[in-house]
Amino acid sequence: MQTPSPRALALETLHGVSRGKYGNIAVDTVLRRTNLSEADRHLFTALVYGVIERQVTLDFLMDQFSDRPTETLDEDLRQALRMGLYQLIYMDRIPDHAAVGETVALLPKRTRGYANAILRSYLRFEASLPEDAPKENRLETPEAWSERFPVLKKKTSAHKGFTPETVAYGIPLPMFNVYVDALGYDEACAALSALSHKPPLTLRVNALRVSPEALNARLAAEGLSPLQGLYLPTALRLPVSGDVTRLPGFDSGDFFIQDEASQLCVAVMDAQPGDLVIDTCACPGSKSFGMGIHMENKGEIHAFDLHESKLSLIKTSAERLGLSIISVARRDARQPDPELLGKADRVLCDVPCSGLGVMAKKPELRHKDLSESARLPAIQADILEASAQYVKEGGVLVYSTCTVLPAENREVVTAFLRKHPEFSGEDFSIPAQDPTVACVKSWNGMVTLLPHRHGTDGFFIAKFRKLKA
Repeated sequence: MQTPSPRALALETLHGVSRGKYGNIAVDTVLRRTNLSEADRHLFTALVYGVIERQVTLDFLMDQFSDRPTETLDEDLRQALRMGLYQLIYMDRIPDHAAVGETVALLPKRTRGYANAILRSYLRFEASLPEDAPKENRLETPEAWSERFPVLKKKTSAHKGFTPETVAYGIPLPMFNVYVDALGYDEACAALSALSHKPPLTLRVNALRVSPEALNARLAAEGLSPLQGLYLPTALRLPVSGDVTRLPGFDSGDFFIQDEASQLCVAVMDAQPGDLVIDTCACPGSKSFGMGIHMENKGEIHAFDLHESKLSLIKTSAERLGLSIISVARRDARQPDPELLGKADRVLCDVPCSGLGVMAKKPELRHKDLSESARLPAIQADILEASAQYVKEGGVLVYSTCTVLPAENREVVTAFLRKHPEFSGEDFSIPAQDPTVACVKSWNGMVTLLPHRHGTDGFFIAKFRKLKA
């Protein structure tokens, strides 16, 4: 049986995502079940993630070039037009005629003419843009969009969710407003601009198996052009994407995937050889792995998680990395293990959160129902309360999230410190190795990492020390 084309697979996958499937799971499922070439795998993945990420932008353009309301178009036509426009705008290596022709061919005959007209209308518009910049950068800022499309300044556009900012950054209006409330207008725009660009793939070197220099040389020999971490020598950045299991050194446990923000959290934790460490919300396990390596595989790490089905992933990866000090168990983080109370040298609670700092890697989060996050601060506070019970006198407690929202970060931590005078915020500072990013420096033990300032995921870290009686 012939494998469908990558565009046909992308169209089918986007239908699934629109019905509630997670984009990364849907993509991984297709890649496992099909025998696509490397080039087709890349095209399929880029189309799915790109359309999800830029849906607001694409829908606005569709709205401008359509002679009927886009919400009245059937699902096949709407998704196909998004794919076609995405190729024309953001994929320079695909010829325009191929982007148009292959997209139109996905549709039934009754809608092909309409789709062809929309896509060619965009090409005529594109021909009028300045020639002195790559086409994806000609309309990158809100100001540029306002200039080219004055309709964006009207209330009628805002009522549809289209503003210069939402179209420039591909962000739904409710999510944009949440970012502005959290960071202020200028910081929000800068952060969302950074989150609109695909980040590099960041590896955490397993120092138990290989040095950063040796792994760097091995990857470079394969033509992968690794870059040093922005802050940590254990981090290597690859300007590529794809199946990480195919990278040299994966099978031998020389590395695992971990954004540098998460690696910084492990560095702040600073678990020492021989420590008893508890990771209360451990899955998928990268922070447990990082701590185990930092501890030279000496001591104990108890990795707990609510979802038992995910714990096998930690076991398998720990074995691949040669980490024998990690034990796993199912546990609700709000109900601490009574046998470990007051015994831990260091405790990490990387709590469930809205995830709004990782939208560059999980573009479907842009369309998240924000009402689902309203209950999170109460859960996070309960987990922090429970986790604190593990810490012995003089021990360290670290709270972290991959979001930038104060309600899930600073406000949770501040309320905890008011209630628990036996804990004190402990400041930390990590200098940058790269001059393009800011130093990581906490205030009262807290820091929010921002993609445009630190070059990492959006992330929050708070460190406390339990005072001795």
